[in-house]
Amino acid sequence: MNLLRILPLRRDLLVALISAGAVWLVCLTGCMSEPEEELYSTLNAENSGDQRAEQGELALGASNTSSSESVGSGGRADQSLSSSSSVGPKSSEMAAAPRPKGTEKPFRLGDLVEPFIPPSLAEVEAKTTWLDRPVLDSLELMRQRQAREEPLISLQEALRIWNTSAETNRQILSVLGRLPRSDQEVDWDATIFRHTAADVKSTNPLMIDSATEFDVVGLTGFGLFSFDWSFTPFAAKDTVVSWQTSSDYLMDKVVIRDDLTWSDGHPITAHDVVFSFKVIMSDQVPVPAVRSGTDQIRWIEAYDDRTLVFFHKEALATNVWNLNFPVIPRHIYERSIHQDPTLQDSDYHIRYENQPVSGGAYQIVSRQRGQEIVLQSREGWYMHQGRQVRDKPFFREVRFRIIAEPAVALMALKSGRIDEMILTPEQWTTQTNDGEFYERNTKVYATEWTYFYFCWNTKSPFFADARVRRAMSYAFNYQEMFDRLLYGLAEPCNGIFHPNSAWAPKPPLPYFKQDLDKAEALLDEAGWVDNDGDGIRDKMIGGRRVKFEFNILVSNIPLRIAICNLLRESLEQIGVVCRIRPMEFTVLQEKTRSHDFEAFHGGWGTGADPDTAENIWKTGEMRNFGQYSNPEVDRLFWLGKREFDPKKRAEIYAQIHRILYEDQPYTWLYYRPAMYGFNKHLRGYTFSPRGPYHYGPGFGSIHKVPKLIP
Repeated sequence: MNLLRILPLRRDLLVALISAGAVWLVCLTGCMSEPEEELYSTLNAENSGDQRAEQGELALGASNTSSSESVGSGGRADQSLSSSSSVGPKSSEMAAAPRPKGTEKPFRLGDLVEPFIPPSLAEVEAKTTWLDRPVLDSLELMRQRQAREEPLISLQEALRIWNTSAETNRQILSVLGRLPRSDQEVDWDATIFRHTAADVKSTNPLMIDSATEFDVVGLTGFGLFSFDWSFTPFAAKDTVVSWQTSSDYLMDKVVIRDDLTWSDGHPITAHDVVFSFKVIMSDQVPVPAVRSGTDQIRWIEAYDDRTLVFFHKEALATNVWNLNFPVIPRHIYERSIHQDPTLQDSDYHIRYENQPVSGGAYQIVSRQRGQEIVLQSREGWYMHQGRQVRDKPFFREVRFRIIAEPAVALMALKSGRIDEMILTPEQWTTQTNDGEFYERNTKVYATEWTYFYFCWNTKSPFFADARVRRAMSYAFNYQEMFDRLLYGLAEPCNGIFHPNSAWAPKPPLPYFKQDLDKAEALLDEAGWVDNDGDGIRDKMIGGRRVKFEFNILVSNIPLRIAICNLLRESLEQIGVVCRIRPMEFTVLQEKTRSHDFEAFHGGWGTGADPDTAENIWKTGEMRNFGQYSNPEVDRLFWLGKREFDPKKRAEIYAQIHRILYEDQPYTWLYYRPAMYGFNKHLRGYTFSPRGPYHYGPGFGSIHKVPKLIP
């Protein structure tokens, strides 16, 4: 079963894993999702190109994010979400919706799509040579992989040993990461209590923009495509019958299954996919993250309820990723969107925010804001007309418990109130090495291509000059960060691609190290000197003397704040004042999107394709928060998506990496290891460069056993 839907998170990380079925957001294309919520506790500045922003310390990395008491599946009457009743647009709800400010012009669905008259299907078939593309089951792929891998120790040993080295880590994963051999090894009535550091802002698949939203919508959303642990894309067998690409790479034909239904009983058809495309491509619908990449599709035609043809604007190596975007139910939104293109403001749309119609393996049944989100498996996903048509989800219920503080989350893990969480470096090193932790839990880690950085606003008078940005990078005390704050567990980072990826420069570029003399020389060269002897550098800008005093914004997460304090201490030594401004992640999101900052600390997860980084670095792109602009970088991104030869394409992206290294629009800090604590009842967790969840099968392979084997 492909519970992992890969949602392009567009696309900068978009990690989205909407893999049909239980769409698990994977951020495929670039989700890098904004400065992720928080990574070590969860993931990004946080987790979307697909790159995730960090969350518990989350960077579109593991996006999890405190909660207190668990809530019954129903919860309070005003919190309960009913998904059993069939609901349709009520004219009173829609008519009452005021038109949002800025949308005074009449709404026109798909107004960003250029006029196109598609040929008939017979004409398409007559002139096209089709190349068959893979339609796969990600769980079956994992079974095939594990059939070639032998457990390194016994189950009893894996449950008993403590993870104290790379070898014990490999041993534990080789056993506890395996899929069940039979149905008897699965507790089919189980609930998993997942940790997340923050609540969702939206449950609408088109609106997702954080790691938590990726995780939740990844289980409830509908999608056609996924990718495996090596970033190889495929159509999801749970939703697709066949996938073909034309020999000129200008068309893709997808035939979807006829046994798919939304949670309200309406069939899922090709017309839902076309409608969703047109919604995304509507100017008044505020979904720029999802639109990035989707806007490369010229047209999508539904020739019947099952047959789709995607017409591309040009032959691009990235077209395969652009096919994958979130799908929403046409019958819910086709009338209401005209009254409220935001999909969020009207009473009608608020109702569907609280009671979303699901197309995936799970549906939201209750939600206590700031505390817990409860999902239940959907029989209509795996059963159709009285017979089982897809794998049954391993969990009957998924409860996301919202716990902002990593220390509180760890107490919950130790007491059994949650079943998994991302561990901070301090927790891994000093707080999970005793019998209290190992009584119920174990821990594992793997390298994750999620990087953290300081972003410099290149339109700010402080950071417009690349010499100043390089000075910031030379000033920072990396060694203290690695030794004292990251406990020696993280890898250094010097750019947008991990050294092990095919897209990174070969040989690798040297890492920045603290060199205060170089930093001061660069600042002197850029005209920032201490003219009045007060110990603070200054410069004449626009006819007035400006002191080098700036604010850095940061998510209200202890590790993040500590790293910013280390920056402050480093810069004090060279006459620069850095003021730290911690804030809630949602506030940080808004400020970074509007470029209302001088600097901020965040993180990005990797995308499945190097082009997903384009909307972070190309001039004017939506996630280019620092407003960086370099015509050569823009040109190389243009070339990269048009190059089909893998080696030539890799060199193009390696050159982008080199240019960014010289310009230092970010000070790159470190790659975080994906360090997780798991309850010993859990099995099936395996890792990709995006962690244990955001790929296929990802979360879809995790299950609980009926009882522990002594």
